[in-house]
Amino acid sequence: MKKIKYYLDTTIFNFMFEEHDKEKRKLTEKTLERLPLIAEGTYISDEVVREISRAPVPKRFQLEELLRRVNPLLLGIDEEAGELADRYIKEGIIPEKYRPDALHIAVAVVNGIEAIVSWNFEHIVKLKTRVMVNGINKLQGYHEVEICSPEEVIEP
Repeated sequence: MKKIKYYLDTTIFNFMFEEHDKEKRKLTEKTLERLPLIAEGTYISDEVVREISRAPVPKRFQLEELLRRVNPLLLGIDEEAGELADRYIKEGIIPEKYRPDALHIAVAVVNGIEAIVSWNFEHIVKLKTRVMVNGINKLQGYHEVEICSPEEVIEP
């Protein structure tokens, strides 16, 4: 099986400390355990770091420690990613209010990441987003990107 690159948005790290949804927490733990075995690389962006930095203490410290343990590669948010995120917003894929969600997708796409893993079913992991993002990507000369939940990553 070909190894691919995975981008993890902030929800993946947050669900490691989820108290109300033990099933998602367990699936997230399995995903983070499995990724080093199946991934060519695991990535986050400056937006993930920014979102974690806004978490209240002590959760912020827990999230920062988890980032150190998982040790994903950090991708910056450049002008190209910002412009692609703006295009996703302009086309009505992601609401302006949720620009960070558009940035997660755009950073992954601009950097050639094959899959985005997220628990964000409101704006990221949904059919409309997958279809429309990949339509824009094709028009703009980018590759298609898979957008999935952790359940899809750990599937045997």
